[in-house]
Amino acid sequence: MGFKKYLARKTFVYGITFIFAVTLNWLLPRLMPGNPIEAMMSKSGAVNDALVKFYEELYGLNQPLWKQFVNFWVSLFHGDLGYSILYNAPVSSIIKHALPYDIAILLPAIVLSWLVGNWLGALAGKNKKYDKYTMPLFYFLASMPYFWFAMILVYVVGVKLGWLPYSGAYAPDLVPSLSWTFIKSFLSHWILPFLSLFIVMIGSWAIGMRNMIIYELEADYVRYLEALGASEKLMTKHAYRNAILPQVTGLALQLGMMVAGAIATEIVFNYPGIGVLIMNAALNQDYFLLQGAFLIVVISVLAANFLIDIVYAFIDPRVRASYTEG
Repeated sequence: MGFKKYLARKTFVYGITFIFAVTLNWLLPRLMPGNPIEAMMSKSGAVNDALVKFYEELYGLNQPLWKQFVNFWVSLFHGDLGYSILYNAPVSSIIKHALPYDIAILLPAIVLSWLVGNWLGALAGKNKKYDKYTMPLFYFLASMPYFWFAMILVYVVGVKLGWLPYSGAYAPDLVPSLSWTFIKSFLSHWILPFLSLFIVMIGSWAIGMRNMIIYELEADYVRYLEALGASEKLMTKHAYRNAILPQVTGLALQLGMMVAGAIATEIVFNYPGIGVLIMNAALNQDYFLLQGAFLIVVISVLAANFLIDIVYAFIDPRVRASYTEG
C-alpha cells in the first residue's frame, strides 16, 4: 500500500467519524428536557403562547426532527452555524470572538508543558536519585484539578498579594486593539490562567515520559546495543525516540481538545473562551450555540489527529512500513 492509499484510507475514516460526531452533537442537545424558547422567555417574565410559537417558527424548532436535521446539514455546508438564542447573535460571530482567547492560553500552555514535562520525565527516567525526589512532585501536580490550582493562584497571587489581575481577559475600560496599553493589560490577565494550566500539565507529561524511558531502557534492543558496546548516549537516543511516540499522540489529543479543554479554568478566571460559551449554552439550552461550539471541538480534534497520523508515517518506521510494504 502506497502513501496515497494510506492517506485516502485515513481521509475516509476521518470523514465518517466527522459525520457521526457532528450528528451526535446535533442530536444530544435536542434530547435534553425542556423547551429553549420557553426557558428564554421565562427569564424575561413574558411567557406568551403566541410569542413561543413565533420564535419556534423563527428558529425552525417547530419542524419535525428529521427536517431540522436536513436543514442543519444544508446550513452547515453553506457556512451557516445558526443564530444563538441566548446571545441573540450569529453563532459563527460569537465563536469567532471567543476562539482567539482559547488559543492564546491553551496553545502555549500545552506545547510548553509538553516540552518541559518530557524533558523532566526523561531526566527522571535515567537518574534514580533525581527520580526519587521529583516523582512525588509530578504525582502531586498530575493529581491536582485545574480549577483547584487556579483558585489557589487567584487567592494567593491575585487577592492576597495583588500582583496580577485575576478576572477577565483585559481591563474592563479598554477596547481590544493593537495598542501597547491593551497588549500590556491582556498579558497581565493572561499570566495566571496560563500558569494554572502549564504547571499542572507538566506533571502528567513528566510521569508518562519517565515511565516510557524506563520501559525502553529495559527493552531487548537496548540490551543488544549494550552487548555490542554502544555508548550510553546512543542507547538513550534510541530509547528516547521510541518513548516520545506515545507522548506525540497525547500532544495531538491535547491540541485537539484545547478549545474546550479549560472550561473550569475559564470559569474561575472569568475568561471569555469557548469553554464558557459551552457552559452557558448548555445551561440555557441554546441548541445552535451548543452544536456550533461542539463543531469547533470536533473539527479541532479530528484535524489534530489527522495531522499526527500523517506525521507518524514519517517519524515511526513501523507505520511507514505498513504502507510501503503492505
